[in-house]
Amino acid sequence: MSRATPATAALEKAGVTFSVIEYEYDPNAGQTGNHAAASIGDDPARVFKTLMVMVDGRPACVVVPVAATLSMKKVAAAFGGKSAEMMPPPDAERSTGFRVGGISPFGQRKRVRTALAQEALAQPYVVINGGKRGYLVRLAATDAVLATGAITADLLA
Repeated sequence: MSRATPATAALEKAGVTFSVIEYEYDPNAGQTGNHAAASIGDDPARVFKTLMVMVDGRPACVVVPVAATLSMKKVAAAFGGKSAEMMPPPDAERSTGFRVGGISPFGQRKRVRTALAQEALAQPYVVINGGKRGYLVRLAATDAVLATGAITADLLA
């Protein structure tokens, strides 16, 4: 497979099986995750967005279904913290090495604690950003956990 992004290179290094799905990214689409699911014709329950958060002042990554709403209280609890908030976009880009709209949990510049929404385990596969806008990877949820060292947790409101 081609090492198209640091994310796909990290997946290859982890030895997990994945496929790449490309689509026309629209920066004006609003809910880019929902736009991605519609663009590739897949169930939004299987398409996951990558969000960068701060838990008690420390960076972390959460991966949740695109149509879902994150519960910051549950995010904090999942990481054993007291409070959580969204990381500002410029900080997320600096921390991960990816641009907003293309942030992947795989191959980030600095490895951070990662949590995958437990709903992923009920899906036959998940689709997650592959490290650039309009570039997704499809893989088993268990392989996503393996490649990131993620915990699975209840993260949704």
